[in-house]
Amino acid sequence: MRTWIATIAIIAAAASAAAAPEQAQPLSALARMPVREVTVFKDGHALLLHQGAMPLAAGGHVAMDYLPAPVLGTFWVSTAAKGLKVTSVTATRRRVLAERTCLTQQELIEANPGAEVIIEEKEARDAKPIEARIVGIPTRDATELASLDPPFSPERLPEKATAVLLKTADGLTLMPLDRIKSLTFKSEPKRKVAQEEFRSLITATVRGDGAVPATADMAMMYVQKGLRWIPSYKVTVDGKGSAVVKLQATLVNELIDLEDVTANLVVGVPTFAFKDMTDPMALQEQVARLGTYFQADAGTSQMLSNAVMSQARFGERAGGMGGAAAPAPEPEVGGKEQAEDLFVYTVKHISLKKGARMVAPIAEFTLKYRDVYALEVPFAPPPEVRAASSGGRDSELALQLSSLKVAHKLRLTNKSEYPLTTAPALVCLDERVLAQGLMAYTAVGGDGDLDVTQAVDVRAKRTDKETARKAGALEWNGGSYSRIDLSGSLTLDNFRNEAVDVEVTRFVLGHPDTVGAGGKSEMVNAFEDSRATAAPHWWGWYGWPGWWSHVNGTGRFTWQVKIPARKSAELPYTWHYFWR
Repeated sequence: MRTWIATIAIIAAAASAAAAPEQAQPLSALARMPVREVTVFKDGHALLLHQGAMPLAAGGHVAMDYLPAPVLGTFWVSTAAKGLKVTSVTATRRRVLAERTCLTQQELIEANPGAEVIIEEKEARDAKPIEARIVGIPTRDATELASLDPPFSPERLPEKATAVLLKTADGLTLMPLDRIKSLTFKSEPKRKVAQEEFRSLITATVRGDGAVPATADMAMMYVQKGLRWIPSYKVTVDGKGSAVVKLQATLVNELIDLEDVTANLVVGVPTFAFKDMTDPMALQEQVARLGTYFQADAGTSQMLSNAVMSQARFGERAGGMGGAAAPAPEPEVGGKEQAEDLFVYTVKHISLKKGARMVAPIAEFTLKYRDVYALEVPFAPPPEVRAASSGGRDSELALQLSSLKVAHKLRLTNKSEYPLTTAPALVCLDERVLAQGLMAYTAVGGDGDLDVTQAVDVRAKRTDKETARKAGALEWNGGSYSRIDLSGSLTLDNFRNEAVDVEVTRFVLGHPDTVGAGGKSEMVNAFEDSRATAAPHWWGWYGWPGWWSHVNGTGRFTWQVKIPARKSAELPYTWHYFWR
């Protein structure tokens, strides 16, 4: 019996608490913790650090009018105040009083109880204007609504009548608002009205051994999507082996206003195991959709992410952005620093509104380079496959295989203090644009290639022919296979007035046998070399038998040759494959 009585008492107490909601808090009384530092990743995620002295209400509570949508498990609130610690952080929907400028007749009436007014009614031709004093709009407040609702019902905003209570010479009059044609105030009315609304708030509770101070140094950090940096390079070559490399960062902000913050721009994309899950503290069923720069399937999302996760920390100088009242501090050089394996560019004094974009110069340095020409020749289908293909495809395939293109690249030797990150790169000779390529991640001390254009003065030609065919050359799994031997040659012509270095790669279907001109031959590891094992467009023209991959493979020939000016080079090779 006592247990039942205790249970009923608990339920009654809870119901009583629900029936007596807290008073709505003025919006002006809510604190905002400023953003001090952001760590921005290239995939659109950012680590934000809010920090500042926050006012503490009675009981050690601080209510903040900003609720982020963090990645699951990345939301942390702390205090640096001596003798204090954060005991809890709650996210809840609460009523607040927001003061706004009156835009309607009803809002003016609501803002001016006790005001003397002259009212003209609609559809009252002979009626005289009514002189009255505004008593107010009848309202059921949150406390009354809570007492009428069943226990544990959701809290509601006040319900307001569609009529106004007026004090006239004849007494109290309740006049529908839609009957009022015009409203004249005898004295200057108030132009702002305070109305209740729901806001999602964070309330942190701070406790200590002694009395709770009036303020405490608080910090809040979390990872959220919506702030991204996109690097880009300008590489100016002098034609003599020296290149001036400039790096700039484009900041895309769809997250939060930034005012004089320190931005750490991270090279590479980290792993967030729960990046697709929003922390429950967000109080959101669905995070608002961001722009295309933050979509996982966007072209730049994966293209600019580095496979290498090493990152570096540097400082740099960048252009500024002015504020409304006074110019904000310009972005400036931060200290050069390396923290374990993390490398970032640190830019100070960044001010960027939500929805805005900024381009900031980050670094400039000079690298040595050399011109490299590269030719990659893909494998062609065996004649047996061509015979099985439908008409018209033979000429299409022959045209594609005969058009060999030698690529001109810049091989940059990175002896600077800065790693080269994956990014678009504009290549210029003096002030003339040569091309735009994709800079690949290159660590300090390493070499990286930057594509320039197709070399028109270094040309290539291929010649392949069958030299022998031997039946029954291989017995495997109860089947007899013929061996087809082939020989080929690549001819490279250098029409330039100086010698060129050319790197040549030739893939073949089958087994490499011999290679000339100082080349190398090897079988390709299908699990490691995606260039050789990626299926070409013509692969589906033929139903490849199951035995093919067992008796054959993919071979590769490679050469590194130096061709004198106005000279040619011959690169011979032989290989074979099996068929039945």
